[in-house]
Amino acid sequence: MSTTILPVADRAQVRAYARRLTLKYPRELSGALLLHGLAAVAGLAVPWQLGRLVGAVQDGADINVAVVAVAIGAFLALQAVLVRFATLASAKLGEKVLAELREEFVDRVLSLPLSTVERAGSGDLITRTSRDVDSLSRTVRHAVPETLIAVVTFAISLGGVVLVGPLLAAPMLLAAPLLWFSTRWYLKRARDGYLREGAAYAQMTAGLAETVEGARAVEALRLQERRHRRTDDDISRSWAAERYTLGLRTVWFPCVDLGYVIPVVSTLFVGGLLYVNGMATIEQVTVATLLAQQLVDPLDRFLMWIDELQVGAAAMARLLGVSSVPDDRAPGTAQPSDEMLAASNVRYAYREGRDVLHDVSLTVAPGERLAMVGPSGAGKSTLGRLLAGIHGPRSGEVTVGGVPLVELPLDDLRGHVALVTQEHHVFKGTLRDNLVIARPGADADEVLDALRAVDALDWVMALPDGLETEVGSGGTTISPAHAQQLALARLVLADPHTLVLDEATSLIDPRAARNLERSLAAVLEGRTVIAIAHRLYTAHDADRVAVVEGGRISELGSHDELVAAGGSYAALWDSWHGTANAGVPAGRAES
Repeated sequence: MSTTILPVADRAQVRAYARRLTLKYPRELSGALLLHGLAAVAGLAVPWQLGRLVGAVQDGADINVAVVAVAIGAFLALQAVLVRFATLASAKLGEKVLAELREEFVDRVLSLPLSTVERAGSGDLITRTSRDVDSLSRTVRHAVPETLIAVVTFAISLGGVVLVGPLLAAPMLLAAPLLWFSTRWYLKRARDGYLREGAAYAQMTAGLAETVEGARAVEALRLQERRHRRTDDDISRSWAAERYTLGLRTVWFPCVDLGYVIPVVSTLFVGGLLYVNGMATIEQVTVATLLAQQLVDPLDRFLMWIDELQVGAAAMARLLGVSSVPDDRAPGTAQPSDEMLAASNVRYAYREGRDVLHDVSLTVAPGERLAMVGPSGAGKSTLGRLLAGIHGPRSGEVTVGGVPLVELPLDDLRGHVALVTQEHHVFKGTLRDNLVIARPGADADEVLDALRAVDALDWVMALPDGLETEVGSGGTTISPAHAQQLALARLVLADPHTLVLDEATSLIDPRAARNLERSLAAVLEGRTVIAIAHRLYTAHDADRVAVVEGGRISELGSHDELVAAGGSYAALWDSWHGTANAGVPAGRAES
């Protein structure tokens, strides 16, 4: 797995984004704050009424307890109603913010350069789109509203204590240094700790995904123990990262709990001294003590949700970091003069100083069928990605109609050349929806023609609801071979002039693949096709064959020319086709 991960936003970027997103809905925010404030004010009435009751009893005044009880009940009911609507308003605001966050993140992910995604690997991106989005969702839905409620309630309750008696508010400040320094100590370390947790989890996810996807290779090469060690190491790193943040909480939480007790005890103690010395009434001491006790809940809520806010901030930093990935191309205004595809002295390296392509030059004429063959790791797929404009060369250039591919806007680029690999995806929705994403305006006849072109029409129409059959997660299961046919049908609808097929039919059985490629040959008449092949009948049918070895094109010519030359391609053909033993002339071999 690559050790390169996607960028992470810094604290200033996270704060600026959160501020912008929050202030984007001033009306909703003001409404939620007002309701929470009114709920907090209603909550002050209970301690006030109890204080008056205690004062009246001390003075021997005649007081109707039933009236006081009814008043307390009325204020509690009012507070409950206000809290209900305040919580609803906060939830609505949170959902709006969360929806925008998700939409923006999807836009960022879809705009990522593919070269960056490939270098970073799948684990980091999967973790950001799943675990980090889930963490941020929990923060926006719960932590932010709860913190908002806590701050408003705390401020109003503290203001109520000051109104009761400024001297009685002073004891509450005794806990402030402990809470301040312990919380600051925690916050200074928590963000980096949670970022390490996310990175460790991403590495573990990538390792597990690689092991599952390559299970057959692991078994064939007897790599089980190596993969076990890799998984154990990843789990150990993740455990160590989570143990670190747990250690922070075990220090911070006791300090917070102690900070809850100090205000109540100190208010009662100092209030008693003030009462004894005639500086406060019993009513004031009672109200202040009850308000001090009432402050515990918002303070506890605030400090407890701070931890969740740190998790959310770390998740947001990772999500926002996706937008910090620089673009790998700078679109220009030049337009290709034709569909001639050319690579000139191209070099490319996945790691600095280690080229995998070396001074490759190749010209593909419009309408030509070119097959690229060679041993695994020779650079065929890398060259194919450069010819499709996925990567930009380290040096040299790849052009279409004289314009470098990396200078074409992506929409224009895909109108000239497109890449199809053996990877495919069936999206959740109808089968029709899966096809028309390539061209949303395609009508029914065009969709059917595309399916017919890739020999998929019969099995599609045999489905329970035909084109309206629900597929993808929770729908009708589509086999890998059929899924690849859908991917090729999308290409027919997208109608690019040049296709780069990177073993696009490798998941289909050879007989079906042969039929499919014959259908494509008829449908793609007049288009340029570059086929990266591992089945040599593709090379046999091509106009020219490029043999890629060691990051260079070692041979280039027609099938018959290369067989007659007796070089690497001839040896490869003899080995694959068995003509060396059968004694059948290679040029006359059955296709």
